[in-house]
Amino acid sequence: MNESSKKHYRFLGVVMAFVFVISMTMSNNSFAMGIRRIFPPWCKQGDPALHQGYKFNAITVDNNPDYHGNITTVTLHPKSSLVLYIGGNIFFVVPRLVKAFLKEYPNVKHVFYITIPPGILIRMWKHGDTITLGNLTMHVVPDVYMAGAKKLNYTNKIGMTVGKKVTYVTNDLEIMTDKGNPYHITGLKSFLNPKLKLSMPNPEWEGIARQIKMSLIKAGGKKLEQAVYNYGVKSGRVYLTHIHHRQTPIRIMQHKSDAGVNWYSEVKFQEMIGNPITGVKIPASQNTTALYGAAMTKGAPNKVAAKEWLNFLKTKTSLRIFERYGFKAP
Repeated sequence: MNESSKKHYRFLGVVMAFVFVISMTMSNNSFAMGIRRIFPPWCKQGDPALHQGYKFNAITVDNNPDYHGNITTVTLHPKSSLVLYIGGNIFFVVPRLVKAFLKEYPNVKHVFYITIPPGILIRMWKHGDTITLGNLTMHVVPDVYMAGAKKLNYTNKIGMTVGKKVTYVTNDLEIMTDKGNPYHITGLKSFLNPKLKLSMPNPEWEGIARQIKMSLIKAGGKKLEQAVYNYGVKSGRVYLTHIHHRQTPIRIMQHKSDAGVNWYSEVKFQEMIGNPITGVKIPASQNTTALYGAAMTKGAPNKVAAKEWLNFLKTKTSLRIFERYGFKAP
């Protein structure tokens, strides 16, 4: 091999090494971007605190996307604050609602809200408005509790909420799956497929599970409902979530689950932000519609702000925000 050929091959080697380094860097960056996209918080304006601190978010370790605002501020200034306990499946709507509410009610300076399953919020209330997240214990007294309208009948009965409840929007169920529906899911009866891995809400604390069970029975009788919530759970092909509005899309994007049932608005939100999620419609004859409600909590620190929020939920401004994500007027 002459000197010219040696130089040529050395040059090719350098080029190939450069291309390899660039490709690995892009691959690692793509992986990191993928991780950031999969894991919440998905709402970039979800913190209503007036003064935010150093941004630290170890996505897969220290990440609490369902606790919004400055808990110290609302505790120190209860008469100019609003604290909301919110059933989590409207988490993506609340930032816009809060922003619009604060424009109309400037007397409210601080907002703190929690968006976790309604059953967990009730347990939090029963534990003195206190919840422990890993090694962090948090105490915050709510002004308003928001959940399914039927759940509010129960909270009134046990003394968690008081006064008349307000109802403001409705929502329907939809199947959530991978983008493009690679498993060819046609409806709820597809859940009889023993190879289909499902992510489903735990009936113990997730209100949506009641509506899902009703729809499963409508679509395939008790056999389908048992195939999912009994035999499917026992066999391990059905994973029961603690927080379906976070876990189901995450598990689908991680390919740990193939599908699950969520609210239509949740599927639409994931599509809106560009996550690789697809919805499969459930026909009206098999669907179950939820009615959303809210009420003031007993011992609300700011009863004025609580009433203002409840009134705001009934306005056209509020409804327009909900409609953006697929909710409907009652």
